[in-house]
Amino acid sequence: MLDRLRHPYLLLALTTLFWSGNMVLGRALRGQVPPLTLAFWRWAIAFLLVLPLALPHLRQQWPLLRHAWPAVVILGLLGVGGYNTLAYIGLNYTPATNAVLINSFIPIATITLSWALLKKRLQRVEWLGVLVSFVGVTSIVCRGDLQTLATLSPNVGDLWMLGAVFTWALYTIGLQWRPAGVDPMLLLAALTGVGLCLLAPAYAWELAQGRTIVVSAGSLAGIAYTGIFPGFLGYVFYNRAVGEVGANRASLFLHLMPVFGTVLSAIFLGELPQAYHAVGIALIFIGIYLTTIFPQTKRR
Repeated sequence: MLDRLRHPYLLLALTTLFWSGNMVLGRALRGQVPPLTLAFWRWAIAFLLVLPLALPHLRQQWPLLRHAWPAVVILGLLGVGGYNTLAYIGLNYTPATNAVLINSFIPIATITLSWALLKKRLQRVEWLGVLVSFVGVTSIVCRGDLQTLATLSPNVGDLWMLGAVFTWALYTIGLQWRPAGVDPMLLLAALTGVGLCLLAPAYAWELAQGRTIVVSAGSLAGIAYTGIFPGFLGYVFYNRAVGEVGANRASLFLHLMPVFGTVLSAIFLGELPQAYHAVGIALIFIGIYLTTIFPQTKRR
């Protein structure tokens, strides 16, 4: 599959589509599936899917994996055990507007941490692309009325989402230290295994609190989706794309989440798009164009 989907920007667009559906489900299932339970089963399903593809490489590449165990552990804790768990918890407490707006800070957080930790620099046009794209996100989540920002009140869910944002930014930056020569399927299996080691006791604690799954066709289908698409395919696509285009550019594509969220809401929830959606989507694509296409042309 990956041989046919070689273009990193296509991989990033598909990843964002999968993760947009994940955010919609995380909010929709909050009354049926507790957050730690959802995070655990999401990654348990993803682990079962990737394991048959990883095992053939384990014996030959185990020395490489073992040599880079600190990076594997940190990436597994951040990307698998951290981001989605914090986001699922946050979606139980914060309104969707707050959650989407805070989540849109991921590209800015990634660029800021790259500058602070790695001393990386962006060209002015790339900063302009980030700004234009963020304005597009803001216009969508504010429904075309900037006064909406004044009514947003921080709560504990916002703090969980903010923690998720910086966790994912650190994971994206940390992918540059993933062990070289390790097959992507084996690496994903290793990261997932590390994340499950963190999630298993958290899941057991949640069960001990009496919080269990309300079993229904919808809840089971939702859990299956989170494991197959955003869990398995999303991480395979994202990890490969980051390796080709870098953390800063890859993270910018997360600004597409409000775009896909608008489309998914129209399809599944009957919420028709408005004029501000069109404006916001146009600005997002302009920002991505400035940050991905023009700088490459200028360098050549």
